Amino acid sequence: MVAVDEEGPKPTQAPTTQSFDRKYANRTMVLFAVLAAAVMYIEIMLTPSLPIISRDYHINAAQASLILSLYTVFGTAINPIVGRMGDMYGKKKVLTYVLFSYCAMVTLTSFAPTYNILLLTRTFQGVGLGIFPLAFSMVREQFPRDLVPRAQGIVSAMFGAGLALGLPVGAFIANTLGWQANYHIATPFIIALTVIIIFTVRESVYRNTSAKMDYVGAGLLGVSLGLIVLGLSQGAVWGWSSPAVLGMMLGGVLVFVPLVIYERRIADPLLNFKQLAMRNVLVSNIIGLVVGVGMLLAFQSIVYQLENPTPSGYGYDIFTGGLYLLPMALTMLVVMFPVGIMISKIGTKPFIFAGSIIGAVGFLMMATATKSIQIPEYLVVASVGMAMLMASMQNLLVLSVKPQEMGLATAMNTVFRNIGSSLGAPIAGSILSTFTILITLDGFTSPYPTVTAFHYTYYVAAFVFLLAFVAALFAHEVIGKNAKSELLSVNPGTSGDKPQQV
Repeated sequence: MVAVDEEGPKPTQAPTTQSFDRKYANRTMVLFAVLAAAVMYIEIMLTPSLPIISRDYHINAAQASLILSLYTVFGTAINPIVGRMGDMYGKKKVLTYVLFSYCAMVTLTSFAPTYNILLLTRTFQGVGLGIFPLAFSMVREQFPRDLVPRAQGIVSAMFGAGLALGLPVGAFIANTLGWQANYHIATPFIIALTVIIIFTVRESVYRNTSAKMDYVGAGLLGVSLGLIVLGLSQGAVWGWSSPAVLGMMLGGVLVFVPLVIYERRIADPLLNFKQLAMRNVLVSNIIGLVVGVGMLLAFQSIVYQLENPTPSGYGYDIFTGGLYLLPMALTMLVVMFPVGIMISKIGTKPFIFAGSIIGAVGFLMMATATKSIQIPEYLVVASVGMAMLMASMQNLLVLSVKPQEMGLATAMNTVFRNIGSSLGAPIAGSILSTFTILITLDGFTSPYPTVTAFHYTYYVAAFVFLLAFVAALFAHEVIGKNAKSELLSVNPGTSGDKPQQV
């Protein structure tokens, strides 16, 4: 069997039945799972410190949201390039370069002395988001088909593990040693993981050597998202009707026009509209967008609600705020693993339907909370929905595309999820900065979000989760007894471990 590049004449050897090494697959699955947890830990560990960073640098919630959003803006622009490079030059090779760059940015961020430098290094740290499409692609390519849903579930579950560690541990370290200490502690660990991956992970088999890089598309996408994010973050400061804010928002939207025109005309676009025309790819990307918006809305709003002084919030310290978020992270960790296993028998769509409804209900319950103890209780409900959506979304995508196209497909899915994250943080920040009250604390009077502002963010999160339900109505099932046979035939390994010719 050979796997031939879609446009190029050079074949590459596809895996045979014997080349599916289960011991290697299990070891690599654990390694990727630990890597996912580490990257998510580093990404989320600053979240409980946002109110402290806001007070230290005398910035508002919308400006602090840039610490989260610009990270994902850069990751969004770089991800399709990383995915395409993985398809062209080998996913393990590209993953190695990404990890080197990520280690460098994490190290620099740990020594950032000012807010502007922190924002700059944290932004370029977004290169680490390119790790996930490459890892998911290698899982689909190198693992036996029956292990793919389980591996996807385990790796996705470790997102929850990263949250479970990053929120309370990051809060504890920040509360004890300062938020910068989080980076000093995490840096050696991520460097060690990079070394292990270099010496243990195998190179990918499928190549598309005729593909070309789309730097123009990546640049246009980054500019568009950057302008929209900056406009959202500064709206409450400069005024929503100010020429600067309106100009940035309008400019960001208008940049999409030449982006779409350009992407439709080139042979190897960053946003592949042929792939987007596939139902399952489009549905997976919409769900990724929904999860990104919902999670970042929730994280930013809940942290401020827990740590802001009364009557704006509950007045807890960083560590207590992190502990209140721990049940959410543990719930995602516990739910994702069994969902990843059950998807093989039940299918992806039932979990998408259930996850979207449960997530929306959880956020609506959050808006009704009148006591601090209700926040972790209701957040557990929303977390079950988020876990179901994340596990089922990834399987719906990777089991719907050809192996030689998985790098681009998973990277494009990460783009949509990052777009959601990029928008979720500034949307939350803009709402929290628009509806404010003045509170005097330690002799200083400052604006703080109102209780109504927090409610609005939860309403928005509930609405976007319901969009996932609507999108899933148009998806085709790819696994389980209701799977469509024509979708199964596009991927190798549909019958046991034996690959099909592609």
